[in-house]
Amino acid sequence: MAPRGPGGPTSLVPCAAALLLALGVERALALPEICIQCPGSVQNLSEVALFCKTSKLTLHARCCLDQKGTILGLDLQNCSLKDPGPKFFQAHTAIIIDLQANPLKDDLVNTFHGFTQLQTLILPQNVSCPGGISAWNTITSYSDNQTCQGQRNLCNSTGDPEMCPENGSCAPDGPGLLQCLCADGFHGYKCTRQGLFSLIVFFGILGSTTLSISILLWETQRRKAKAS
Repeated sequence: MAPRGPGGPTSLVPCAAALLLALGVERALALPEICIQCPGSVQNLSEVALFCKTSKLTLHARCCLDQKGTILGLDLQNCSLKDPGPKFFQAHTAIIIDLQANPLKDDLVNTFHGFTQLQTLILPQNVSCPGGISAWNTITSYSDNQTCQGQRNLCNSTGDPEMCPENGSCAPDGPGLLQCLCADGFHGYKCTRQGLFSLIVFFGILGSTTLSISILLWETQRRKAKAS
């Protein structure tokens, strides 16, 4: 039998393995930082793992991701966290989050700005659900955790028609949080200004101001150089 040359099928195997490894490393590097903030992986019996399995999603490190890499579940339990950290907003698309067994601060309301999809939040037993009972359908206390389930839309339950200005509308902004959005064609304070916000005018003013300051600084430095 003739020996296989360097371009034979056998020599392609290491190349293919190297390519797959490179792709795997690239995918691992692309994982959101919040998913690897805490070492280890999600426990098989955790609520996030069960949600991920039931929904036929994929577990990577501490996250449950869909095919597009969107975070739908986050498990940071037992990570010695005093607060979720600056990268926490990467998980604003999550449906379920587990933060139990952490020495968290009790006030987490502002932590969940933009977490409008969140339906299940598991916290340490001594930490209150953000927004309180008015923000959730059910709050259940256990011996080792507190579970907040079914985020409510406060825009539907506030009952205050004057909460947003005449040309604005209410929109949820996370547990116990809401915001007023201006209608199309309105902007500014209390949505009282009509018409589109002019980016040309804005950047024109910004550019002219920057140019004037630059010329002033250049002239000042030039005079100092002459004086010396």
